[in-house]
Amino acid sequence: MKIPFSYSFRNLWTRRLTTGLTVLGIALVVFVFAATLMLSNGLRETLVATGSDENVIVVRKSALSEGQSFVTREQANIVKTQPEVVAMSDGTPMATSDVVVSINVPKRGDGGLTNLVVRGVSGQALEIRKRQVTLIDGRMYQAGLQEVIIGTAVHERFQGFDLGGTFRMAGTVWTIVGIFDGHGTGFDSEVWGDVDIMLPAIRRPSFSSVTVRLQDTTSFKALKARLEHDPRMTVDLKREKQYYDEQSQGTSAFITFIGATVTFIFSFGAMIGAMITMYAAVSNRTQEIGTLRSLGFRRRSVLGAFLLEALLLALIGGALGVIASSALQSLTISTTNWTSFSEIAFGFRLSTGIAVAALIFALVMGVVGGFLPAVRASRLKIVEALRTE
Repeated sequence: MKIPFSYSFRNLWTRRLTTGLTVLGIALVVFVFAATLMLSNGLRETLVATGSDENVIVVRKSALSEGQSFVTREQANIVKTQPEVVAMSDGTPMATSDVVVSINVPKRGDGGLTNLVVRGVSGQALEIRKRQVTLIDGRMYQAGLQEVIIGTAVHERFQGFDLGGTFRMAGTVWTIVGIFDGHGTGFDSEVWGDVDIMLPAIRRPSFSSVTVRLQDTTSFKALKARLEHDPRMTVDLKREKQYYDEQSQGTSAFITFIGATVTFIFSFGAMIGAMITMYAAVSNRTQEIGTLRSLGFRRRSVLGAFLLEALLLALIGGALGVIASSALQSLTISTTNWTSFSEIAFGFRLSTGIAVAALIFALVMGVVGGFLPAVRASRLKIVEALRTE
């Protein structure tokens, strides 16, 4: 015979205090576990969203980031004149030659210094990235002048970066004339200006990268093969989404490692708590277990009933942990991207995969914490269990 499900649930309700404390411990561990995955996922989604499947970015061969790359003017012109590149109505290729540098600026609040990405772009930058970037306040910088536009995260997080404000870079004063919305992408954490003015100001003879819009996304392989085998080029071509995904991997892996270490330590406490709760349940219900056995319930039925109680504890705690972690999605934080060594703002992002992984993790804790007490309950002898003190 099988012990009904309601038996296990009723016993948990009877011991509400110990059940609640155990559930709370499991919920805390699952909260930390889910929050870590959400943080890593948020960083990856922010950077991947920075790219577009229609765009191709060209950087120096083996460069890990735009800050480590250089592309000469000759190479940039060769890229832009390829037949796969979209031409605008006036015949100008839809492309932007960018230079990327980092400057030290103070944060709002504590005034601590951090790296900020400044990107010099060509006139077509807003057009080629119109799905990722929208000017929301002020105006576009004027070509030939020391003017810039800034992302919303820059405006919110750094001192002096307000519309009409100024900052110094390479001994030159730059005026902020506009604010753009990067729609949750990495561009939110950047400053943009005219590349032809920035290059001489920072004493750079070449660009960091070239980004072009493809006429047909299926033509990427042909363009890549032609340019990477051109002896004049020495470049790598990547789809923009792939490039930004790679930019997230180092920091994402570090966040996941730290979170996994903390979660692993905390999980021991949660499993021990579940084990203590279940051992106490077995100790307090020995006569009840003896009665079940005398009524014909087999050892495996008793083991299953107690293991089910542990799984219910874990499932309730896991669900509460996931629900609590979902509230973090309203938060935005910033950290240093280890690939570019610059500050990037991003948020916690919960996905179905993360929720399922968190619940599975909770159930594993329930199994580990409840298995030994369940085995002990199933092995109690009927005569000893029914004996009264």
